[in-house]
Amino acid sequence: MSDRSQNTKFGHATGLPKEHIDWIVQPISRFFKVEAAAGVTLLLSTIAALILANSPLSEAFASFWHISIGIKFDTFEYERSIEEWVNDAAMTLFFFLIALELKRELVLGELRNPSLAMLSVSGALGGMLVPALVYLSLQFSLPGQHGWGTVMATDTAFVLGCLALLGTGIPKSLRVFMLSLAVVDDLGAIIVVAIGYGGNLDWLAIGIALMGFVLVKLMAFLGVRSITVFFIVGIFIWVAVDASGIHATVTGVILGLLTPTNKWVSDDRLHAIMNCVVDYPPGEHWSGDTPDRKALRTAEAAAREALSPVERLEILLHPWVGFIVMPLFAFANAGIPLAEVSFTSSLTLAVFLGFVLGKPIGILLFSWAAVRIKIARLPSDLHWVMILGGGMLAGIGFTMALFIANLAYSPEQLNAAKLGILFASVFSALAGLMMLWYIAKTEQHKPTEW
Repeated sequence: MSDRSQNTKFGHATGLPKEHIDWIVQPISRFFKVEAAAGVTLLLSTIAALILANSPLSEAFASFWHISIGIKFDTFEYERSIEEWVNDAAMTLFFFLIALELKRELVLGELRNPSLAMLSVSGALGGMLVPALVYLSLQFSLPGQHGWGTVMATDTAFVLGCLALLGTGIPKSLRVFMLSLAVVDDLGAIIVVAIGYGGNLDWLAIGIALMGFVLVKLMAFLGVRSITVFFIVGIFIWVAVDASGIHATVTGVILGLLTPTNKWVSDDRLHAIMNCVVDYPPGEHWSGDTPDRKALRTAEAAAREALSPVERLEILLHPWVGFIVMPLFAFANAGIPLAEVSFTSSLTLAVFLGFVLGKPIGILLFSWAAVRIKIARLPSDLHWVMILGGGMLAGIGFTMALFIANLAYSPEQLNAAKLGILFASVFSALAGLMMLWYIAKTEQHKPTEW
């Protein structure tokens, strides 16, 4: 019997049993695994927020996000609005995931190669500095000057969603470059938040938070592997950082970078454990405190621990962040009453040009300079016009830009800044997609010599 016919005959036994609900669940699961799906969900949340903010329900919609929720006990009070819980607490998971992705890329992924890493790092640096300079040149000595950090960020979900729409028409190296750039870019934006938009520092709270981070490292060293235990400790650290004057979302970044990348169970040990389970013949003996039952439990733990904590947490958090946290953030923050803002405001224009001009120019210029001085290497299937197209997509600063805008601007300035972010994101997405599609069709990935 051929291997093909054997697979056909016995393939049904190698997967989990099927139920009627799978007809509904499986298509939904496939949707969640598509790169563009998170971007689509984010876009729908943004559109819904804009519609509600400009409808007869606008006052109720705005009031909802200002409802206070928290804990009161005698004289103790810990409360904040729903919007603040979303922006400060839920977004900590987003930053935690960004830090996990960065660490995986540095230790296990493409950024292990120093020359490729420097190409992304250099592009990200240019994509932060040049937009800030463009913005400051238009807002210097004006009330919006303090918002320079708004134009430094790139929205990873939207950028990857746009690249997914292009399919195989673009080289894999551009995807790797843009993913690495967006992650480094987001980390830079988080540093900007911590330094540029923090409050007065409480050194006692900072000391408590540092002790918490040391405890996390000690737990990892001792071999604690319960995600629940780390999550509980993380909550206490978050509260301490929140009280310290440093923005609480920085907690997610530090905890993400502290997460181990080493596996507890090697591939060889996993195979040996699985073989022990396979050696037991089929039968009604998988119950009770028996050796075969213990072997099954060991196999379950081994299969879980054959992935590093970084990889396990990424798999766990991606759907929560992509389909709940980020859309909820967009729904809470993208509602702009269009009748109250001017499309020609100097602040709106500064934000728009910071993204639309600053991002592609900065990414292209700094990447090119890094290659010319030989600290970085350009992959053979990637050329400079492709990087320019990717730089245009990087002008989609949506999620992180809104996050920083909420910290940087006064209530009177905020809607004008949000309008600039929205316009820049739409323009950058369309311009970047059109340019990359045209290049893919006409140049067939041939390197362009400059």
